[in-house]
Amino acid sequence: MAFLNTINTKAKAFLNSGFGTNPSSYGGRFLNKDGTANVQKRGMGFFNHISWFHTSLNMPSWKFISVILFFYIVINFVFALIYFAIGVEHLNGIDTSSSLWVQFGQAYFFSAQTFTTVGYGHISPSGFLTSAIAAAEALTGLLSFAIATGLFFGRFSKPVAFLKFSHNAVIAPYKDSTALMIRITPYKNTNFTDVEVKVTLGMNVPENGIMKNQFYTLDLEMDRINSLNLSWTLVHPITEDSPLFQFDAANFATTTGEIMVFVKIFDDMYSTVVSTRTSYTFSEVVYGAKFKPMFSRSTDNSKTVLHLNMLNEFEQVSF
Repeated sequence: MAFLNTINTKAKAFLNSGFGTNPSSYGGRFLNKDGTANVQKRGMGFFNHISWFHTSLNMPSWKFISVILFFYIVINFVFALIYFAIGVEHLNGIDTSSSLWVQFGQAYFFSAQTFTTVGYGHISPSGFLTSAIAAAEALTGLLSFAIATGLFFGRFSKPVAFLKFSHNAVIAPYKDSTALMIRITPYKNTNFTDVEVKVTLGMNVPENGIMKNQFYTLDLEMDRINSLNLSWTLVHPITEDSPLFQFDAANFATTTGEIMVFVKIFDDMYSTVVSTRTSYTFSEVVYGAKFKPMFSRSTDNSKTVLHLNMLNEFEQVSF
């Protein structure tokens, strides 16, 4: 009954959230911390429900380089096996009197030279079948490097919102009441203008004896600014019209809820609009805390210093 009294009936929920209302159909959070949907897709073939192009663009750099190197090593190993199966005597320049490992190694490096179209000339194919395999490998190499080059360019040229969110949201004193606060900041040498933010609260609440997901738009003190050069603290005043009205630390600990933040920015570097998003579960909301200042004046008073390492720094306060 105490839980029922906590939910603010004045707050207006909306249905067109993009998420369902049945909490039993959901596992975990709606959005991951990196902004991706916390969804696992099934019911189609593995190669049909995955876009390999988008996967290659979005995977970490170390993994992308590893995939390229792995493919390069394996494809040359396969062609070396084909040459070895045909017979190394059809590769002019290989010493057939050497051990099998040495012969295979020479066939492998001939494959690498053919695949990259370097062609040093020390070893050359003889016979129709060996020449046909070498020609097919050269074509495969040209196409593979064209694809890899396109992916490299796509990864470097893809518009990205170089924006970081604080790891936690906080409930801090604000004017004569309290407010939900989230901090964001740019972390690259980019210029952000026309920044627009929308915050949505998803909460598991009882309705006619049945638990349902309800979604609310959280009004911000400012939801749009002209330029973002330093940090920006998003402030949702917890007034009587807020769905978080009269929530205390115990309510945040016992209620299932998630705060989703959507940011849209114009980036001068790419000359285009970029977007990013993240979310905070109620367990990631710190009640009774405020963010520490993260920028200060330089020692010579000529610049403002933005301390990116203090993005997540906060201190406990009492109401």
